[in-house]
Amino acid sequence: MNELFALEVGRNALLMTVLLAAPMMGAALVVGLLISVFQALTQINEQTLTFVPKILAVFAAMLVAGPWLMSSLVSYTSNLFSMLPAMVR
Repeated sequence: MNELFALEVGRNALLMTVLLAAPMMGAALVVGLLISVFQALTQINEQTLTFVPKILAVFAAMLVAGPWLMSSLVSYTSNLFSMLPAMVR
């Protein structure tokens, strides 16, 4: 295994991590923005108001994107296992 191969495997792992986290992070971002606008309009400055809706949005995003997340992760893992013989040389 040379340095270029190791860098490519690391880059692919980081890219997969970002892709798998994106739906949940996006949902939390949108819900947080909506709650911030609501708080600004009503002048309610309660910091704990954002936690429950964000948690519910993240779980909803996990339920909706779950099949895609699992298929992407299984595909990445099978590709990584298929590259194992090339890593050993």
